[in-house]
Amino acid sequence: MTCMAIDDEPLSLDLVEDNIRKISFLTLVKKCSTALEANEFLRQKPVDLLFLDIQMPGLSGIQLLQGLSKTPLVIFVTAYEQYALDGYSLDVIDYLLKPVSFERFLKAVNKAHDKFKSNNSPGTLPEYLFVNSEYNLVRIDFNDIAYIEGLRDYVKIYLISATRAVITRLSMKSLEEKLPANMFVRVHKSFIVSLSKITSIRKGRISILKAQIPISEHFKDNIYKLIDSKNVH
Repeated sequence: MTCMAIDDEPLSLDLVEDNIRKISFLTLVKKCSTALEANEFLRQKPVDLLFLDIQMPGLSGIQLLQGLSKTPLVIFVTAYEQYALDGYSLDVIDYLLKPVSFERFLKAVNKAHDKFKSNNSPGTLPEYLFVNSEYNLVRIDFNDIAYIEGLRDYVKIYLISATRAVITRLSMKSLEEKLPANMFVRVHKSFIVSLSKITSIRKGRISILKAQIPISEHFKDNIYKLIDSKNVH
C-alpha cells in the first residue's frame, strides 16, 4: 500500500515515518508538513492510505479530506480527542491519539490493510508499485515490466519503456510478493518474468526483448502451469 504522512509537528512526522518503515506492506511515498502541500501532491499522485493530523495551519486535516475528489483510506493521528466524532463521520479507518505506541499503530494499519484488500477485487487491484531508486521513489507500472533480475542485495527491473533498468534495494522474495501472481512468474532464483512479454520458450530458456533468461529445474513447473492455465500452446 502506498501511503502519505501529514503533520505540522516535525517530531510527530518523523515518528510516523519510522513506524511506517517497520511495516513491510507499506511504502511511504510522501510526507508533508501542511495539508495544502499534501493537497497539491494528491491531485497528481493519489495514494492508498493517509496518516493525517487534524489541527494544522492554513487547512485542517478534516478540510483536506472534505476537498478531495477521491478519498483514500485515512488514519487520523492527532493530539485532540474532541474530533473523534468528525473522524468517524468521514469513515476513517482509525483515530489515534498522540503519543501513539507502535502496537496501537500496527493495529490501525492492519485494519487499513484488511479494508484495502476487501476493496480491491481481482479486477481492481493496483496497477503499479513504488520503489526506492537513486534516492527517488519511482513508480513502476506492472504492464511496463519485462523481467526482473535479482543480485546479491538489489534487484534490477527491466522495463519496456526504458533502456536502463531500475535498480532498487529489495529482495526477490519481497518484490515477488508485491507483484500480481497472474501476471508474473518466478522462473529462476535470480529471475522473475512477465508472462505477457515472453516471445518464446526453447531448450529451457525464455526470450524476452533481447534477453535469454534461464528456467531452473526448481521453478520450471511454475511457468508451465501458468501457461497451461491460459491455454497457450
